Amino acid sequence: MLRLLPRNLTTWMLLTTALMPAGRVAAQKTAPAATYVGSAACSRCHLEIARSFAKASMGHSLTAATPEVVKALLLPASYYDAGLDRHYEVRAGTGDEAGKLLESEFALDAKGAEIFRATYPMEWIVGTGENGFGALLRRGGYLFQAPLSYYTRAGAWGLSPGYEHGDLGFNRVIQPGCIYCHSGRPQPVAGLPGKYDATAFTQTSVGCENCHGPGSVHVEAMREGDESASVAGKAGADPTIVNPGRLTGRLADDICMGCHQVGDARVLQAGKSYQDFRPGEPLARTLAVFQVRPTRENPPQDDHLEHFYSMSLSKCYRATRNGSAPLKCISCHDPHVEPTEAEAPGYFNGKCMSCHTRASCTGPAAARAAVADNCIGCHMPKRDIRVISHSTATNHRIVRAPGEAFPDEAFEQATAGMPGVLLLDAEGGSESLRPVVRLQAYGILKASKPEFEAAWRTTLGEAEQSAPDNALVQAAAGHRDLEAKRLAEAVGHLRRAVALDAQQTNAWLDLSDALDQDAGLGTAGEAVDCARRAVALDPFGKDPQKALVARLIAAQRYNEAVAAMERYLELFPEDDFMRRMLAIAKAP
Repeated sequence: MLRLLPRNLTTWMLLTTALMPAGRVAAQKTAPAATYVGSAACSRCHLEIARSFAKASMGHSLTAATPEVVKALLLPASYYDAGLDRHYEVRAGTGDEAGKLLESEFALDAKGAEIFRATYPMEWIVGTGENGFGALLRRGGYLFQAPLSYYTRAGAWGLSPGYEHGDLGFNRVIQPGCIYCHSGRPQPVAGLPGKYDATAFTQTSVGCENCHGPGSVHVEAMREGDESASVAGKAGADPTIVNPGRLTGRLADDICMGCHQVGDARVLQAGKSYQDFRPGEPLARTLAVFQVRPTRENPPQDDHLEHFYSMSLSKCYRATRNGSAPLKCISCHDPHVEPTEAEAPGYFNGKCMSCHTRASCTGPAAARAAVADNCIGCHMPKRDIRVISHSTATNHRIVRAPGEAFPDEAFEQATAGMPGVLLLDAEGGSESLRPVVRLQAYGILKASKPEFEAAWRTTLGEAEQSAPDNALVQAAAGHRDLEAKRLAEAVGHLRRAVALDAQQTNAWLDLSDALDQDAGLGTAGEAVDCARRAVALDPFGKDPQKALVARLIAAQRYNEAVAAMERYLELFPEDDFMRRMLAIAKAP
């Protein structure tokens, strides 16, 4: 027996857990002491899987814009947006910039002379090319989306997603919640959204540990030799690493939901970041995902990154969810393997046939033959993505026939304490329904859906009673009172908010606004100082920079205001209004 003891005590304890009788281990989780080692460490033993995964979309979700990558792109290209009256170019660099991918935005006056031109080198390509890809750049330690993207279906470059809403230039910050899904291991700086460590990614593309959890303990266990590995193998499960196939249906789906279920509001739990999620644990312990409850008048229509919710409305899902073999994301998708467009019908037909038979389909033989018995082509048709030009997505609601009515359950779902809103991970329980979490969710929802304003105010009242020392609650109360012109009360709440957490850009902006409206509530120049604090926290945000200019003008500090406007235009040269304001300010 002693001969079988692994040299490492942690490994022995984990292997002992594996040998427990069935049912003794409630859920497979990553070992608490495990750290990330990178996919290269995994490929040493799982080489064929690694090679296959590298060809799949997730395996090349983010790549460095190397000279080899740039050489393969369709360059040069240009684009003109008539609505914005802006010109864009994307090209390969020459001379000292050879091998770089460069993007430009510029404007011309009536005579064809350039009013401004902004050009930056791209550092990464984001996207797999299935629908298209874009580019990321870095400025001052912050990451930004580039204004042009390539669209595969159109075979051309056009405005990047989100740029249809306005002239964002090279200033659309990449938030941690966004890049978390497009990369393997990003390194965001806490409290400064959009800023990243000097090594922005310890791993670029999505990798093994995104789904299997940190692998250091597993790698160490395998290094112990064949005897240790065989002990784990006899138990049928390796406790040193998470295998999504051995998780409950819901915990397995939670891994996918982190990126493939955006919802209408996503709220991190207190003290959590996206990097805190570990496969094998309920997603809602880290991130609560909320969705506006659909009605018969407004049924769910979005396919883009709403895959889990769409699947949950399928008869296949609802009929099996309480059984021993529930339908889950990995019932149909093997992340290690991605069939080509030509292979997809046959590949997914095989998945369908694991539950159905050819006799299950009652469609006319001629119609079936016309689509080569393509199950997903008929029952999960692709639809245009409304928020991304030239792009389509598979509808993950499996229907018997096109136009099939939604099940009654879709309109009967409810979340206790949140009328009109669904919490998509039921295992999140009360933690995701605490007043502070609900307050944040309603705050996000009301920005585009005013009907949630009343719920936000009611929840804020609850949060003021249950969590009066919470910085977010105090900031929300200050914003509420500022809108109501109760300036003294607003200043009181906002001072308390920034005292509790000084890294709240919006709280500093609101405090600056309130003090500007009533200078008697603060000391001389305090409104300017608050605006500067907001700029320091969000140096590439237009609102803080504009607020600083306005406060300096109000304080009659004109030389400083001119300097602030010049700095603003260095960052946002596309802002024609500020350019005119600066010209007026500098006129003799």
